[in-house]
Amino acid sequence: MDQLIQRALSGEPRSVARLISLVESDSPFVERVMKQLYPHSGKAQIIGITGSPGAGKSTLVDKLIRRFKKDGKQVGIIAVDPSSPFSGGAILGDRLRMQDHALDPDVFIRSMGTRGSLGGVSRATHEAALILDACGKDVILIETVGVGQSEIDIVKIADTVCLVLVPGMGDDVQIMKAGIMEIADVFLVNKADREGADKVVADVRIMLDLSPQKAWRPPVLKTAAEKDTGIDEAAAAIDSHSAFLQKTEEGRMRRYARLEMEVEGILRREIASLVERAWAERKDQGVLEALEERRMDPYSLAGDLLDGVFSARG
Repeated sequence: MDQLIQRALSGEPRSVARLISLVESDSPFVERVMKQLYPHSGKAQIIGITGSPGAGKSTLVDKLIRRFKKDGKQVGIIAVDPSSPFSGGAILGDRLRMQDHALDPDVFIRSMGTRGSLGGVSRATHEAALILDACGKDVILIETVGVGQSEIDIVKIADTVCLVLVPGMGDDVQIMKAGIMEIADVFLVNKADREGADKVVADVRIMLDLSPQKAWRPPVLKTAAEKDTGIDEAAAAIDSHSAFLQKTEEGRMRRYARLEMEVEGILRREIASLVERAWAERKDQGVLEALEERRMDPYSLAGDLLDGVFSARG
């Protein structure tokens, strides 16, 4: 395992892929791997690309890859897809749009399933991003499944979140309903050669005017990814936000908030695992019959289980 980690840290793609596979399969080695990799992370620019299905996110990511590569950057892509209900793996969908980069040594592409995560981004996605960060990628692009009321977890991982909108799909209504204005650092109105693009831009700017004002006001830009239009401006806006985060108190507080969420996520996972084991042992001891006969109540039982878990941990 130590040799595998060292090869991955040197940037060997197969070793990086194996580490991500360990994370996806919830291997018992994951904690050991992440502990060794964590000190090497924290250097990459992590960019979330989210938006409605059909907004052209994959094409936009493809163009951004080319743009960042021109700057001499190593690029990692995590494409989060719906999980297959049969295998649990990612349904690759339009990942084919990125296949031009499949053999590029400066680009690493990985499709991952949501694994039933309501937030659209699974725990494994976060750990995969840390692996790519530690293993030398300068920029990591995470493309999510789609956007909705519960699919906002990308903000827990990404430094910069780009919300991709398109004219003619009711995205302005979607924004207001889903309450996702707060997560976007950059708005990209894609397929801007279509009728109605200017209206989407205007509607978003009006909603920004009505929102609480912050130190960073998200720019609203027009792109037409298939025609390679507006990509340089989009990349420049992403870089500007990255610089803002590095230089300001707001950026520091955002980094602290993400670290808090990271630790809290691990705590919840560990506590849930301990409770599940304790419950599995206890329910075979006749407690279900006691609950049914009302000789015991579920609240007291749950309290006893928690007391037992925490007292056992010292």
